[in-house]
Amino acid sequence: MRSLFQRSAAIAVAGGIALTGLLAGGLRVLALTTEQVMERLRPIPVFAVTDADGTPLVATTGEGDNATPVAGVFISRQDAQQFVEGLKSRNPQLGNSVQVTTVSLAEIFELAVRQQNDDDALRFYFVPMRQQVESARTVLQQNRQNPENFEGVPLFFLESTQEGGGYLTIQQGNQRVIPIFFTQQDLQAMVTRITQQEPSLAGRTRVQVTSLETLIQIFQSSDDPDLNQVVLVPPRETLEYIRTLQPNGSAAPAGGGRNSGGRTR
Repeated sequence: MRSLFQRSAAIAVAGGIALTGLLAGGLRVLALTTEQVMERLRPIPVFAVTDADGTPLVATTGEGDNATPVAGVFISRQDAQQFVEGLKSRNPQLGNSVQVTTVSLAEIFELAVRQQNDDDALRFYFVPMRQQVESARTVLQQNRQNPENFEGVPLFFLESTQEGGGYLTIQQGNQRVIPIFFTQQDLQAMVTRITQQEPSLAGRTRVQVTSLETLIQIFQSSDDPDLNQVVLVPPRETLEYIRTLQPNGSAAPAGGGRNSGGRTR
C-alpha cells in the first residue's frame, strides 16, 4: 500500500546516502518485478497482531472522508507481544481476542503493491525496534550525517573506509553476498568473527545505515547488478524464535547460514 513505501522519499535524505554507491555510474532505472522484490524479502519474518483467523488488528487515522485504516507490522516479536499485553490491560475484551502472527515481509509487500491504487485499502506501517532507531541515529552522527530526520526501520551494513569505497562482502555457500542487518549488535557480532579470521580488515571498514523503506524503494527502481548480492539478515531474536518452531529446533532461515571470508569491494 502506498503509505508503507511513500515514507522512503523523506527517509532517503538521512538514510539513503548509505546506499548511493549501489546506484552509481549512470545506471538505467528499471524497476524490478514484484516477484523479484518478493524473492529478496521472503526470508524475513515480521509480526502482525491479528485475530484467530489471521485478520489484522486495524486502527483508524484521520476523520470523515480522510479516515484511513492502518495496521502495524512489527520487526520484533517481543515488541508485538508487549503491545498485545498492553492491549489486554487497557481493553481486556479486545486484547484477549488477538494474537501475534508471524508473516513474511514479502506477503506484506505483495499486498501493499496489489492495493496501492486503492484509496480505501488497508495501509500498513512498520514498527521499528526503538533501540535500533537510536543506534542508527548515533551511527549517522558519527559519520557526520544528519540524524535528526531519520525514520523507518534501520538497516546496518559495513562500508570500506579506503579510497574508492565499497561494501563488505562475505562468502555464503558458493557466492559472495552483501549482508545487511536489522540490528547493529548482529552486525558487530559478524565483524568480530571476520576480523578474528582476517585481522587486516580491522580499521578498514565503518558501519553505515539506511532504512528498510529506502532499500525497498531501491529494489523497485534500480537494475544495479550489485543488488543481487544483497542479503537481509533477520534479527537474532527472530531467528531464535523461528528455530523453536522447527521440528528439530535447528533449521536456520535464509540469511542465517555459516559465513566466512570477509572482504570489501
